[in-house]
Amino acid sequence: MGTIEKNELLLTQLILMFQTAALQQMGKLKSPISDNIDQDLQQAQISIDMLEMLHAKMKGSLTQDEERMFSGVLKELKLNYVDEVAKVQKSSSSQTSSAPPIEPTHAS
Repeated sequence: MGTIEKNELLLTQLILMFQTAALQQMGKLKSPISDNIDQDLQQAQISIDMLEMLHAKMKGSLTQDEERMFSGVLKELKLNYVDEVAKVQKSSSSQTSSAPPIEPTHAS
């Protein structure tokens, strides 16, 4: 295997590593460490941001296949992230609306 092929393979593995981590952090995949589905949206955003940074820094030096993979993974992750944030917001707003109303206090 030549250096170019090796680097393409390593880049693919790096992209997939961040993709898997972000999906686990969003609670879309089970964590192999805890064997649970855990959610840490802040960490998921960091993983997505790191992939975006790599993509931006490598712009112009990627093959068509690498560009397609980067773009596809980023699109998928961003859509899933927005979906998970919306679920959390909906859940927190429904919990707030189902709570009994707070009685106003009157000054005597």
